[in-house]
Amino acid sequence: MLTSSDAAWAAALFAVDPMGLGGVKLRASAGPARDQWLELLHRLLPEGTPVRRMPSHIGDERLLGGLDLAATLGAGRPVLRQGLLAEADGGVVLMAMAERMSPAMAARLAAVVDIHAVSLQREGLAQRLPARIGLVALDEGGSDEEQVPAALSERLGLHLVLGPRAGTEAPPAFDVAAARARLPDVCASDEILTALCEAAAVMGMASVRPPMLALRAACAAAALQGRDQVQAEDAALASRLVLGPRATAWPQPPEEEAPDEPAPAPEDGEQASAKDDAAQDDREQPVPPADQPLEDRLLEAAATALPAGLLAQLAAGLAPRGAPMSAGRTGAAQHSRIRGRPIGAHRAELRGGARLDLIQTLRAAAPWQPLRRREWRGPPSSAAVLVRREDFHIKRFKQHNESTTIFAVDASGSQALNRLGEAKGAVELLLAECYVRRDKVALVAFRGRGAELLLPPTRSLVRAKRCLAELPGGGGTPLSAGIDSARLLAQAVRRQGGTPLIVLLTDGRANVTRSGEGGRAQAQSDALASARALQAARLGALLLDTSPQQQGANRELADAMGAPYVPLPHADARTVARAVDARRQAANQAG
Repeated sequence: MLTSSDAAWAAALFAVDPMGLGGVKLRASAGPARDQWLELLHRLLPEGTPVRRMPSHIGDERLLGGLDLAATLGAGRPVLRQGLLAEADGGVVLMAMAERMSPAMAARLAAVVDIHAVSLQREGLAQRLPARIGLVALDEGGSDEEQVPAALSERLGLHLVLGPRAGTEAPPAFDVAAARARLPDVCASDEILTALCEAAAVMGMASVRPPMLALRAACAAAALQGRDQVQAEDAALASRLVLGPRATAWPQPPEEEAPDEPAPAPEDGEQASAKDDAAQDDREQPVPPADQPLEDRLLEAAATALPAGLLAQLAAGLAPRGAPMSAGRTGAAQHSRIRGRPIGAHRAELRGGARLDLIQTLRAAAPWQPLRRREWRGPPSSAAVLVRREDFHIKRFKQHNESTTIFAVDASGSQALNRLGEAKGAVELLLAECYVRRDKVALVAFRGRGAELLLPPTRSLVRAKRCLAELPGGGGTPLSAGIDSARLLAQAVRRQGGTPLIVLLTDGRANVTRSGEGGRAQAQSDALASARALQAARLGALLLDTSPQQQGANRELADAMGAPYVPLPHADARTVARAVDARRQAANQAG
């Protein structure tokens, strides 16, 4: 974890080179720790540096600039009004609740960070306004699913995580203004450049942007220290603040050779002394030797920035690589003309219950007023605004459909009792999460000669637990009937405007045909036909193989369904829940 001193250094580095570092992603809940860091940043910024706060609900017109409607109507020509980013030129923009930012808004900000300007091509305006800014993304997300969009996050050089009780030590009284003046003359040796690039590659970064940002941070650190040449300690600081939080891999440590003979057991006194020495070693971290390779020193520095417990996961190859952005915890989004959350306006005909956006309509008409007045054949009126049909803008709304997770559970005799327990636990976990999201869960069980809807789509935790507790087991495996029942229920959910996801838990040992007769070969053929029908219906699905060993039949079944195959020979309920949640997010994105 980063220390309070590192957090203070991050504020100082950003104050020296806000445009070069792009910005800071500050993950911390609202509280004294975050306020203390922001106050330190304000003190370090040179006097007169513009600082603007960007609310989460800001629109494009206020953010990027646009037509000043009142001035345009008064002057009879298009008049530009600067946006917030242009107003902050040469300063800092603070973004509230950055984890809730839409991908479109992140793309706009990323473009400004890349070109250091706002390019306007709208409403009769074509201008390029300077916007040399640094961004501070205030991330208040409480889980891994709530993150700043990747398109913007990768452009923010410094990533900080502050706990609720974290402190921020004040760095030495550096002259930030002098460091800014010295920064253009700071250079780095080829050894430093090579070490930063190699460290980034070892930590799993394929992009060239992280080492470039680390170099900017190292140059800023050298400028703060009054040096014109980047030293190893400057590169180590940059590695902790820039490369460490981005690590997705870690080099495997060399295997230690086993000693030829076991060491003699220490006496009681020696054992106590050894424990004291070990405790002392935990309290005091040794300084890397001067002759240690620079790349290794940068890796050790970056390791101190990793969250507790993450390093072991990275070393074991357990950390996710290239995980897709979370689609949120709601169903697929739909655009509407009459209901939902407003997301702007667009030029369209005023019909079908659409709602006119008066302001945007006037904006579209304003640049054309001088020409239209010259062409006007009616009575003269200087106060009139001539609006035509092509100026009409209607409001656009977005609403999220309700998600429904349909569990199709194999309750046959071949399904071990512990697998039913896993399914029950997974449904209870998912139901608790869906209750928070206001989503629904349904349960279809198949056994004997057919399938049965045990739990219609519901949010009731009490009903779900009672239904799961009464779920029986035994009999044949009518797999095709289970798939067909889940498909029909999912289609009904979709017709009602919902977003369904089918989760099939089975060991794949189908032995009951669609007609209810026995016969393993025909039962497998019927199951594949039902799976192909599910894929043809374009329904999101996930197959969880609950057999003790992976089954080739289940892989074939998953391919026919067009669904991911997840073998869970020794899974617990939480493993199932995580797999289902990941698939639901993918289904929402596709929707």
